Amino acid sequence: MEKPLPPGLHIVATPIGNLGDLAPRAAQTLLNADRILVEDTRVTAKLLAHIGAKVPMTRYDDHSSDADRERIVGQLGDKAVALVSDAGTPMISDPGFKLVRAARAAGHQVHTVPGPSAAIAALTLAGLPTDRFLFLGFLPAKAKARADAIAEVAGVRATLVLYESGPRLGDTLAALTDRLGSRRAAVAREISKLHEECVTGTLADLAERYAGAVPKGEIVVVVGPPADAAQAGDDELDAALDEALARLSPSRAAAEVAERLKVPRKRAYARALERAR
Repeated sequence: MEKPLPPGLHIVATPIGNLGDLAPRAAQTLLNADRILVEDTRVTAKLLAHIGAKVPMTRYDDHSSDADRERIVGQLGDKAVALVSDAGTPMISDPGFKLVRAARAAGHQVHTVPGPSAAIAALTLAGLPTDRFLFLGFLPAKAKARADAIAEVAGVRATLVLYESGPRLGDTLAALTDRLGSRRAAVAREISKLHEECVTGTLADLAERYAGAVPKGEIVVVVGPPADAAQAGDDELDAALDEALARLSPSRAAAEVAERLKVPRKRAYARALERAR
């Protein structure tokens, strides 16, 4: 006999396309939950029908009120409530974190059932560095705000991962090209579905390819990190250290400047000791 689910909030990752990717524990959690919180009842109903689950659903999304959240939290003391998104892992580019925070603040248990994530799946397809990556969600729709958001992360030495829709893809790739130059990138779409596709090239190549085309399906854009910059010279290093030494000890000044200029900390510290004499 299966043990009943413990009361609390159960965060359940669901397939991003292929229903066969639903993990066995995820299926059992959905089958045995007292209630399931969903973004769209029509989408989740198809998944529940696939596993033969008949569990009441409640809509929970960006537009849910504080009162809705309080009502849900009030059920967690004696009910097992599952949280799903339309596809993938809840909390990744959706508002679920507010519910998790509220549940924890009220002293309830929060459990996770990990599984598919479009961002991680796209990273595995792109052939770009994965040792450090930054997830950006969806960039702003308006051109100025989008350009500003890209500028904020232009210097981050990590692979960038973002979600996009078909109609906006061409404009987004053009904006990324304008701000980031000729970095290597990939456009992954329909991941795990019949027409899965991952197109790679430079940002300029991809911007040109999708300038007049509106691809279908869920899309993830992956952009490689910036190329290694030439190491700062002595004059640049000394100027930065002089400014930092006016505020900090030699060791802290060296650490700050080494991180900012991407130079070895040992070199920065030796120069800082000389400048501080």
